[in-house]
Parts: sequence; C-alpha cells; structure tokens
Amino acid sequence: MSDQIKHECGIAQLRLLKPLSYYQEKYGSWRYGINKLYLLMEKQHNRGQDGAGAMSLKLDLTPGLKYIDRMRSVKNSPIFDCFNQMYSTIEEELEKHPEKLHDADWAKENLKFVGEFYMGHLRYGTFGKNNVELVHPVLRVSNWRSKTLALAGNFNLTNVDELFKYLIKFGQHTKEYSDTVTALELIGLFIEEENQKLFREYKNQGHTNFDISNLIEENIDIAKVLRDATKNWDGGYVMGGALGHGDSFIVRDPWGIRPAYYYYDDEFFVATSERPVIQTAMNVSFDDIHELEPGTAMIVKKNGEVKKHMIRVPEVQASCSFERIYFYRGTDHEIYKERKSLGENLVPDILDAINYDFDNTVFSFITNTSEIAFYGMLKGLETYLTEYKIKTIKEKGDKLKPNDLKNLLELRPRVEKIAVKDVKMRTFITQDEDRDEMVQHVYDVTYGTVKDNTDTLVIIDDSIVRGTTLKQSILKILDRLKPKKIIIVSSAPQIRYPDCYGIDMAKINDFIAFNAVIDLLRENDKQDLIDDVYKKCKAQQNLPKEDIINYVRNIYKPFTPEQISQRIAKIIKNDSIKAEFQVIYQSIENLHKSCLDNSGDWYFTGNYPTAGGNKVVNTSFINFYENRDERAY
Repeated sequence: MSDQIKHECGIAQLRLLKPLSYYQEKYGSWRYGINKLYLLMEKQHNRGQDGAGAMSLKLDLTPGLKYIDRMRSVKNSPIFDCFNQMYSTIEEELEKHPEKLHDADWAKENLKFVGEFYMGHLRYGTFGKNNVELVHPVLRVSNWRSKTLALAGNFNLTNVDELFKYLIKFGQHTKEYSDTVTALELIGLFIEEENQKLFREYKNQGHTNFDISNLIEENIDIAKVLRDATKNWDGGYVMGGALGHGDSFIVRDPWGIRPAYYYYDDEFFVATSERPVIQTAMNVSFDDIHELEPGTAMIVKKNGEVKKHMIRVPEVQASCSFERIYFYRGTDHEIYKERKSLGENLVPDILDAINYDFDNTVFSFITNTSEIAFYGMLKGLETYLTEYKIKTIKEKGDKLKPNDLKNLLELRPRVEKIAVKDVKMRTFITQDEDRDEMVQHVYDVTYGTVKDNTDTLVIIDDSIVRGTTLKQSILKILDRLKPKKIIIVSSAPQIRYPDCYGIDMAKINDFIAFNAVIDLLRENDKQDLIDDVYKKCKAQQNLPKEDIINYVRNIYKPFTPEQISQRIAKIIKNDSIKAEFQVIYQSIENLHKSCLDNSGDWYFTGNYPTAGGNKVVNTSFINFYENRDERAY
C-alpha cells in the first residue's frame, strides 16, 4: 500500500500444558515459553509498530510471591525493547546463581517472566493517545487470583459510549474513556459477579474462605462471564485473556470480522492473529491449525483442559477482506492464492487499457504487499498470451514466416523493477512546500527501463486509499522515466466508506473515491443530492444505532465506478505530469470471486455487518458536511 494506514493489532497467546521441567528435559530449556512468545510476536510485527507488550503468569505460586509479570514498550522497536528487558532481567539473576541455570522449579519461583502462560500484543493505535499505558496486555488486579484479569485484544467497538454508560449506571467510576478500559472493566465486572455468586453458594454450604477461593478457581464459568460481558458489544474483536489463577481464553466476534487461529496438543495451546505464525514458530502443519469460529471462545482451564464454547450466536460471517488484500502476511497458503487471484482478475481491464500492446508496455508493482497480486497479474497476462499464440498459429499456420513465428513465441510481458522505496522520510520539515518537495523522494525509480514517450507503465498497488503518496511522490517520480502513459492498478476496489472495526480509516473525506464523487456531483449540479443525504443523516443522528440507515450510499449512485476512477485520476494528476494517467480498480464482483470466505466489504460497499457501522458512516458524513475534522467514533 502506497498510502500509510494504521490497522489491526496482533495478539499471541501460549499456555504450556506441562510443568516447566518437562520443557527443560525435552527441549533443553525452561525458557521454552518466553522464547516461543518472542517468535510468535516477531513473526507478526507487521501488525503493530506503535507499541508491544508481553506478560507471563505463574500457576500455583506460594502466596506472597508475584505471579504476574508484564513488560510494555512504545519505543521505535517495541518488540525488541520488551524482550531485551525481559531477557536482561532473567540474565541478571542467573549471573548471581549460575548453578540454577537448568533448575526449572527455581526459575519459576525466583525469576520474572518464567511461567506457564504467556500473552503478547502488538499495537496499532486507532483510538486514544498512543502511550505505554494503553499498550496491552492490560491488567485488572485483585488480591483474589480469580478476580485478577489480564487482557489483550485486536478490536474496535463502535458503541463504547453505550457500554461506558452501562458501567456508570452500574455504579462504577471508570478511570478512563477508551475501548480498552471499557472492555477490561466489563469483563472484570462479570468476573466479580461470578465470583460473588460462587462465594455465596459455597459459603452457604459451610466451606471456609480459604477453601472457597480454591473452589471458585476450579469452578468459575469463564464462558458465562464472556457471554455476559460481550452481550452488547458492537464491533470486530478478538480478545485474549487470563485470570490470575490460570484459566485463560480467546474469544472472537460473532461476525468473524477480526481473525484468530489456534492449535493445541498435549504440550501447549497457542493462539495468534495469523495462521502461518503458528506454522513457523511451533512447527505445525497447515491442516492442524484451526480458525477460531465466529462467536466462539477457546477456554483453557488451569488444569489444562481445553474446550470450545459458543459465546455469541454466529451472525452472517463478514470476515475482513481488506485483511486478505493488505494487512495479513502473504506467507499464508490461502492469502497467497487470494492475492494472486486478485491480480489475475484485473487482466481484462489492463488489456483494454494498453490496447493489447505488449511490445510497448512495462509491468511492475509498488510496495512489497502488492507483489503477490503482481504475480497473479503476470499469470493472467501469460495465460492470455498463450491463448493468443495458439489462436494465431492455428489461423495462419504455414503462412507464418520463421522470423514472425520466433517473434510470436518470444512475446511475453515486459517486467521491470521500476519503483523502489528509498527512505522513510521524517516529518521534521513543517513548511508544506518544502515538505512536499522532500516527500517526492520517498520512492526512487530504475532509469533506462522505459522507452521515452513510447512505453506505457502498468504499476499494480494493493489499494489506493487517500491517493496522497501517489500524487505527491509516486506519480512524479514515475513521470521522470518519460513514459507515454502511466496506469496505476489497485487490487482492491474503491475505498468509499469509513472503517470502525480496527482499521484507521474513520474520516470519510480522507478517501479519494469520496472526494472524487463529491467533485462529480458538484460539477453536474447535484449539490442538492449532497444536501439531501446530509439532512437524512442529521435527522437520524440521535436514533438508536439499530434504526440508522446508511444513506451515504446514495451519493455514489449517479456514477459508474469507471466514472469515479476517471475523476480520481484527474485529482491525482497535476499539470507537471506529462504522461497520460489512468487508474484501474478491482471490481466488487472480482473481489468476492478471489476472497470467497471473507465477504466483509463495508469500506467498499457500505454494507456494514453491525448496526454500529451505519452509525459511524452517518456521523462521518455529518462531520464532513459540517467541516468537522474529527473521528466518527
């Protein structure tokens, strides 16, 4: 993606199901857990660069000893910073007791970050300030282990305001207004409710307080807690957590918006945001890793029992397709196939745009995340050429001269490495003119690859969101190669609507597709349509989210996707660009052909899976119309 978009977080959860001495004996180290957590997080570093956090939990520790350890960082390399401090803490103590290097029991009792449960989080901040206090895992601590909660999530809730009011009505004085604190307090509230219910039950049976604590730890119903806590959640979420005594869970939203995968055997239970992470870090095959089903939780009891529970009745699945196009690492078997298919599906439009002229067309891609779609595009082009060659030979047969036949058989797409991301430009320059001049040089190009004023450049990107980098940098630097025409191809459809489930796209007027359609409406004397949509949005602003209709979709109806793409190209290109310029977007139909099982497409179509989504797009349009530069949630 040429535009920078902050997006979903990543989580990693690991529960060791054997004593630490088992891993010392089998794998040569009681550090098996912390070492694996590092791998599980590092292999997901694409999912969070604003911060990272990790925690460990020790089971059945003697009272008086600390059983939860946590490290968080918002430094430039937060994963490295976290684990550097964690390992340093361990090494410092081992230097004092070198004879204990292989003593797993001593390590658990005396060293920080040595336990049976580990959880890590990679943060991309989409809500609230980016400081270390907002980095997960977050803790809700009590002197009763069964009331202590550690939580880490990849989530965004659209109705934090409603949930916050619920907590206030319940009598809480919540310390902060944020989705993280709200989720933590809601789950914590029902943990306390469940504790209190069990306490009364066992007290009435005549048990002592000491025995009651143990009975609660054995019998607390985590599934019921999660059902009660998430009952009114509107949004996309995968939440991982653990209670202080050792029960742990990972739960997914009923629409399956956010992704999660898990694997377990007799040695460990592991869950992450991405599947290939488990394959690589734990050396597990693709077929043995399971996707966490929508509305489902995997709960691991302190005694090691692993069970699946339905928490919410699954809705029509709307797993995030943008996840497949861009965010997810391309090493996943299914993601790789889908991205190749996205590129291949664009070929008919590309062929039309280049007038089937392979001799004078150069194909390339921008950014690593679009490379797989580029391979798919090449596959489609090569398939077309194979069919073209067969057809030509059949039609002309013996009439083909040897040299013509040679040229025909040698015809293939011209592929070059055109655009190279050179440096990450810092923002120390504050004057707009000077800053724009510097931003031009984020990308460099390979000179001598294009025939002056003859070749067409076809460059595939995975998406075009704002168009800012294209306008300020990429198009200008590509134009220096003196192509006759530049075609930017997006493997994603036009992004028209805000996201509210974990991607930092909350302002509708940030999107170049939206700005393009507004331009077209005004140019065609359709300001009254914009006004009408505003009036309808304003009229339902204070309605319950369940009653809100997405009227914003009406503004796109007068124009075809091709007309909007043409206006997008006009917005991006300025007078300094000498080459012709065209933008081609993926169609919605081809998106769904490629991503069969991930139908969530609300940022492209406005079809939000939850009522809160309609509320967000409604608010976002009102903010645009009233010139409010603020988020819609």
